[in-house]
Amino acid sequence: MIRTQTTGLTNAPTNGTGVATGAELLTVDDLHVTFQVRGGELRAVDGVSFELRKGRTLGIVGESGSGKSVTARAIMGLLPPIKSRLSGSVRLGDNELVGLTEHQWRQYRGTAISLVFQDPMRSLNPTLRIGLQITESLRSHRGLGKKEARDVAIDLLSKVRMPSPKQRFYEYPHQLSGGMRQRVMIAIAIACHPQLLIADEPTTALDVTTQAQVMDLLMDLQSEFQMGLIFISHDIGLAADYTDEIAVMYAGRIVEQGSTRELLDHARMPYTQALLEAIPRLDAPSHLPLPALSGRPPDPIALPAGCSFNPRCIFVQDRCRSEAPVLAGDAQHRWSCWYPLGEEPRREGAGSVR
Repeated sequence: MIRTQTTGLTNAPTNGTGVATGAELLTVDDLHVTFQVRGGELRAVDGVSFELRKGRTLGIVGESGSGKSVTARAIMGLLPPIKSRLSGSVRLGDNELVGLTEHQWRQYRGTAISLVFQDPMRSLNPTLRIGLQITESLRSHRGLGKKEARDVAIDLLSKVRMPSPKQRFYEYPHQLSGGMRQRVMIAIAIACHPQLLIADEPTTALDVTTQAQVMDLLMDLQSEFQMGLIFISHDIGLAADYTDEIAVMYAGRIVEQGSTRELLDHARMPYTQALLEAIPRLDAPSHLPLPALSGRPPDPIALPAGCSFNPRCIFVQDRCRSEAPVLAGDAQHRWSCWYPLGEEPRREGAGSVR
């Protein structure tokens, strides 16, 4: 199980949801999510474990289909109840979230834990004004009156650096730019001062300038409210700039995790190295094509034997095709590879991308 180093607290104050100040905020232990689909059972998340402390940022990175968003939805209790099966443990402070009823979830979702979705245009109701969508949670969870909720909502829009917040309060989502809509989503997410914020690809389809503004905003809000933050992205370069720790997911599993600096400087999993090498470099000649990882992610209904990455790994050996690797390393850096980069004997090949 992948975990960060922790320190226990005795008789520590709590925030009303069983979370001790300074203690572990979120503990995910052996999380499995499967879906019943035509053709078999789809293993979307396969034994994911990690911990997050208050005020810290964990980046979860990987290609599309690696299980990042399903992990977020499992933590939030947003999986479809009929065709999905969830096992393992998700604890917010001392409270177990797996197995809660929808009624029980109401005391956590939007208050103790919030989610910023990756596509605000589809997440916001196009028929309702922005202000109404923000005040809904304020009135429901905080019991504010109509006028007080309006004032708080405008203050939230100002806090997320929305231009002309009073004007935007009365506008519809289609009247806002992509960056503005994402700011609205963040305002809704922080309206009840959650302790855990999950940002699922919050910069998708944004230009690099707006992307940086949104990420800087999230970091400032995290510092102000001392939230734990899970940042989900396919861009390991972006995660490197804003996280304390990175977990790399592939085929539903965490294949490498460590402190951000340690993982960037000493990647041990070939898949992680491939993601790093695909980051555009300003010092590279302009005519050179970007490195690309060959092949496709495996079919989650029919995963290959052994290491799931073996069909795409240029360092693959017989053991990789027959035996699944286990997590190795220490509390600061762990990886799932039989022949990690940097260890002798060096495998054949010169890199992890083609």
